[in-house]
Amino acid sequence: MLPLGTKAPNFKLFDTISGTSVSLNSAKGEKGTVVMFICNHCPYVKAVIEDIVSTCNALEKDGIKSLAIMSNDTINYPEDSFENMINFAKIHKFDSINYLIDETQDIAKKYGAVCTPDFFCYNKNLELQYRGRFRELKDLKPINNGDSDLKLAMKLICETQKGPANQIPSMGCNIKWFNN
Repeated sequence: MLPLGTKAPNFKLFDTISGTSVSLNSAKGEKGTVVMFICNHCPYVKAVIEDIVSTCNALEKDGIKSLAIMSNDTINYPEDSFENMINFAKIHKFDSINYLIDETQDIAKKYGAVCTPDFFCYNKNLELQYRGRFRELKDLKPINNGDSDLKLAMKLICETQKGPANQIPSMGCNIKWFNN
């Protein structure tokens, strides 16, 4: 796990939304940046995707940008193919989220991502301040309807440049690594 305060590894990945390559440095938010590792088929992602999108839309109004990265093996998991990523982004209205493909899985490794969804929240200087869950789930259903752990963390980061002291790790499906 990357220690809090670690500078975000830069990347340049192809975006399903714009059809161009997007770098972290060009897409970062003025007040903070959320980098999340998701995929199309994971039941944990599906359980919270609407809430993720609405949270990212709200955070964008506060100067926080959101980038979603899909790092799974698309040969053994074709539901996560680039074409299906485009459809997933359209269905779920990724208006304020760049949905990027990590074809080599190098970026997931650099970030130490282990599951989908997995969240990394950075302050305006791209220093890691939160690495944790989106919200508490039980049987793939949210425990409460208030603000998510991620939204509360990003609001704190936006105000203080520091994340919360209590951070609960993400839970989800493991990233589908290539069989090397």
